[in-house]
Amino acid sequence: MDFFDLLTMIGGLALFLYGMNVLGDGLSRLSGSRMERLLEKLTSKKIMAVLLGAAVTAVIQSSSATTVMVVGFVNSGIMKLSQSIGIIMGANIGTTITSWILSLAGIEGSNFFVKLLKPSSFSPIIAIVGVAFMLFSKNNKRREIGTIFAGFAILMFGMETMSGAVKGLAEVEGFTGILTRFSNPVLGVLAGTLLTAAIQSSSASVGILQALCMSGVVTYSAAIPVIMGQNIGTCITAVMSGIGAEKNARRASLVHLYFNLIGTILFMVVFYGLNIFVNFTFLNDIASPVGIAVIHSLFNIGATILLYPFSNFIERLAVLSVRDKGTQDNEDTEKNSELARLDDRFLGNPSFAFEVCSSVAQNMAGRVLESVRLSGQLVRGYNKKIYSDIIAIEEEIDKYEDVLGTYLVKLSSKTLSAQDSTTLSIILHTLSDFERISDHAADIAHSVKKMKSKELHFTKKMVSELEVFSDSVYDIVDMSVRIFETGDTNAAREVEPLEQVIDNINKEVKKRQIKRLRKGKNTIESGFIMTDISTAYERIADHCSNIAVCVMQVNENGFETHEYLGKIKGGDNPEFARTYNVYLDKYSLDK
Repeated sequence: MDFFDLLTMIGGLALFLYGMNVLGDGLSRLSGSRMERLLEKLTSKKIMAVLLGAAVTAVIQSSSATTVMVVGFVNSGIMKLSQSIGIIMGANIGTTITSWILSLAGIEGSNFFVKLLKPSSFSPIIAIVGVAFMLFSKNNKRREIGTIFAGFAILMFGMETMSGAVKGLAEVEGFTGILTRFSNPVLGVLAGTLLTAAIQSSSASVGILQALCMSGVVTYSAAIPVIMGQNIGTCITAVMSGIGAEKNARRASLVHLYFNLIGTILFMVVFYGLNIFVNFTFLNDIASPVGIAVIHSLFNIGATILLYPFSNFIERLAVLSVRDKGTQDNEDTEKNSELARLDDRFLGNPSFAFEVCSSVAQNMAGRVLESVRLSGQLVRGYNKKIYSDIIAIEEEIDKYEDVLGTYLVKLSSKTLSAQDSTTLSIILHTLSDFERISDHAADIAHSVKKMKSKELHFTKKMVSELEVFSDSVYDIVDMSVRIFETGDTNAAREVEPLEQVIDNINKEVKKRQIKRLRKGKNTIESGFIMTDISTAYERIADHCSNIAVCVMQVNENGFETHEYLGKIKGGDNPEFARTYNVYLDKYSLDK
């Protein structure tokens, strides 16, 4: 093996790792957040959790990604520690599918159909189809499929390149000497652990081992300990993910480590103990890619079957490793904040991270609507409890804007589908509008409290006007929240007519207030407070207009905000005029 063979092998390895990364990302984006939502919901039974963990990992092609996701679920309180164990066990089974796909590289035979199964035969076709989808298709799903095909083709091309380059290693004494040392179970396990920890993917390290088998000098005595070590090394990703997390998340990462560690130790003790008496002759045989896949699968399936009945013991072991520090552990109440769901671990799966963001943002919008509803109640009559609730919501929304905004900025740098990118842009642009609406609801609450403290009172007519005003404002906020949740651009066009009606109500209320003041029907102080409340309502409507326009602007290519608003203000929009008149009649101050 000369320098150029070494260069070819390194290049093949680079393509192999890149192809695996592209394939995994493509599969993750194509599945969207459906797989992860299943992980959230269908984990009440441990056997179901095992099957689900296996299925999800088989789809997204990464046990590390599944386990990190589970650590994030536990950290944010979505999932209990006991629920996570089955998924982690299942993830180890699901990851074996990759080794079976890669084992196709070792197929030999002269039959046409056998040759057709070799990656070198079908990978070019898959590559052509994938690149064609990526370059010429406008359908987002087909483009994602194209990415998956291209990633698979690159992966297999890298595998073939590595396999071809390592064939010359059979003549290198140093290489065969190293493999002989790997026959020592301890050294083999250590080598597999370090390799997998370095590249943070057991699937990739198994693929590298399968490629090395093509050299014809890797025996099962060298391969088996390396495979065992690979199962331990893959835990490094989850363990690193648990650093800085709350205690149950750290325990979940340790569950993954203990499961693989205990399984490996048991296998090594039993297998090599039996070898002393039985003397397994196949250990001296040359390993094949299919043989590697068989051993990898048998170990992970066998370890799961063996340790499944002792899952509670593994859980207790993790709890003992991460002890409570003088506080009562309560998994149900430890993490109940909605914002706790915005876990940075989910950023490794952008489609699911976006799903969480969208859910949290909708919850934020719902809380803003609640504050507006409560402010309308407060205007009708001061209530200390309602006042406290409004102020509490305002403080809550401030936290939402800060935490959610920061998380969205991080997420915006990730690769998302076109639809998710559009929605993310809407959320980012409207966060401040929702926050300001809650601020104005709090301003109204403060104004009503001021009236109460100064023992001032609105006249019946003033209360009647404020009731109409608050109803119209609640209507526009409710409409804006629904538009924000659905992205309905047709509904968004109904916001501006109502906003104009609210502007008119605000002007009319202020005019009537001046008239009442001149006639001595109310005091200056109550008049100022009435003006403050009506101004706050008018500004809430302005922010609702911003939200509706943003939804239209982002969802409709070519939508011109200035042109749209110009037509409205110029009266050149019959649909606007019709809707405006409907709202004008509905929210008349003289009814």
